[in-house]
Amino acid sequence: MSVPLKDLFLDELKREEAGTRKALERVPEGQNDWAPHERSMKLGYLASLVASMPGWIDAMINRDELDFAPAGENKDKPKEWTKTPELLAIFDESMKKARAALESTADEHLMTNWRLKAGGRLITDEPRYVNIQNGVINHWAHHRGQLTVYLRLNEAAVPAIYGPSADERF
Repeated sequence: MSVPLKDLFLDELKREEAGTRKALERVPEGQNDWAPHERSMKLGYLASLVASMPGWIDAMINRDELDFAPAGENKDKPKEWTKTPELLAIFDESMKKARAALESTADEHLMTNWRLKAGGRLITDEPRYVNIQNGVINHWAHHRGQLTVYLRLNEAAVPAIYGPSADERF
């Protein structure tokens, strides 16, 4: 029995949703400009990135390429927020877009190539399903982990995501 790729990705999104929401709910308001180091991302940008990353699936399915550092205005830049409900709305919209894109596609399309560019330079040109797994799912887990470190450094409770945390048991 073969399971469609889109169903595997929809199940993965569902599994990751609750832990991501808990992390986003705990991002302290008024700390968007905080960073642990001068070369680190700002907390507000990182939280927006984590909230919006599932929406990249929509671009990977419905566009042939994305340039995340285009000349001129970047319409794909994560939205800024100031209040937690705004951050959660970004996340909800991102999840909605991801689900809709996955529900409307088929394995044949997910096997076709998609390109990621930066400033016009090619970063990757691989099948869409590879980009979804590596460029969204794995990359999202990485940045969510980074966000939990930022939470700890700001005295916010770190949620249990894949197992208990020092602040939360199952």
